[in-house]
Amino acid sequence: MIKNLLLTGLCLLTLNRMTYSQEYKQIHADMIVVDGHNDVIYESIFGGKDIGQRLSTGATDIPRLKEGGVDVQVFAVWSDDTKWKTGAFEHANAQIDALEKMIATNAEAIALAKSTADIEAILKTGKIAAIIGVEGGNMIEGSIDNLITLHKRGAKYLTLTWNYNVPWASCAAMESGKMDSKAKGLTDHGKAIIRKMNELGMLVDLSHGGEQTFYDVLAVSSKPILVSHSNAYRLCPHFRNLKDEQLEALKKNGGVIGVNFYSGFLDPAYETRLKKIYKKQVGKDADMTKSTWSMYDQLSKEAKYEVDAPLSKLLDHIDYLVKKVGIEHVAVGSDFDGIESAPQDMEDVSKFPLLTKGLLERGYKKADIAKIMGQNFLRILKENEG
Repeated sequence: MIKNLLLTGLCLLTLNRMTYSQEYKQIHADMIVVDGHNDVIYESIFGGKDIGQRLSTGATDIPRLKEGGVDVQVFAVWSDDTKWKTGAFEHANAQIDALEKMIATNAEAIALAKSTADIEAILKTGKIAAIIGVEGGNMIEGSIDNLITLHKRGAKYLTLTWNYNVPWASCAAMESGKMDSKAKGLTDHGKAIIRKMNELGMLVDLSHGGEQTFYDVLAVSSKPILVSHSNAYRLCPHFRNLKDEQLEALKKNGGVIGVNFYSGFLDPAYETRLKKIYKKQVGKDADMTKSTWSMYDQLSKEAKYEVDAPLSKLLDHIDYLVKKVGIEHVAVGSDFDGIESAPQDMEDVSKFPLLTKGLLERGYKKADIAKIMGQNFLRILKENEG
């Protein structure tokens, strides 16, 4: 009798999941979907491409954002520290200029939001709400006045570092190598920058931040912090992902981590698989010193798909993060157009509904998926403004 009841319950649960997964497009459309990190400014917009039209390159344009049901898109302002040792603040403003021009050209479809109130108003019109996130503290050039200027222009978060240290904060890439422990973390000026960000209502983003910087920020910040596009170190031990201890600290802080779609941050076997398939396809002329991006770019469409991490890996990271920090603290930060490889069948922003489908099939409730897909990011945004 008990066995029959258990089997009946299991069948009903499976049936419910199948029903939900079949309705996933409507369920997805009913949610507010927020992508917390996308590099399309540098990839396309800054180079003069009109993302108001469907592009044959890159992962992002307005038609595909609409297909993907993306309601709020964070546009990352980025510069390579090595190329912009001087003039990085000017470069940041030039990228914002390009974004504003694109928005003006496509005003019927998208609008810039500088607050959560703006987001609410824009979404009521049926337009996409664009948010600015500045990826790399090098672009304020150590100046709090520059920070204030970028915030006035709409920057809702600052990713403290990219893959190089700035004079006032150390990054994950450098901290994970041979770096003097005394030089790790925030300087006094760095702490002053964090306090000013709290005052402005500007999110502190710790993706790319070193471990010591991470803990130094938590000791200083009076507001919940964001980790906009990172994953779980336990599942993929890359310096860009958070260790369990960091996840526990993030939970206590009330912060949010946005899962990154990059195959190399999802699947520890990605780089080995890429090199093997690249060498097999290119043959004797294969240059194994190339970057992963260059290797991937030379592959055929079929080979790229074979190299890409399975979508299940992305879902595994979400499962793990939810287990560690709770459903209230997990979001999405795709990193589209800043990565060469996304999970299979998730190659561009139009594919976001498949993530909802995958979560439904794993048994997540609609209300919880809505938190992951947008509500958690909007909550932390509002808490920082307050």
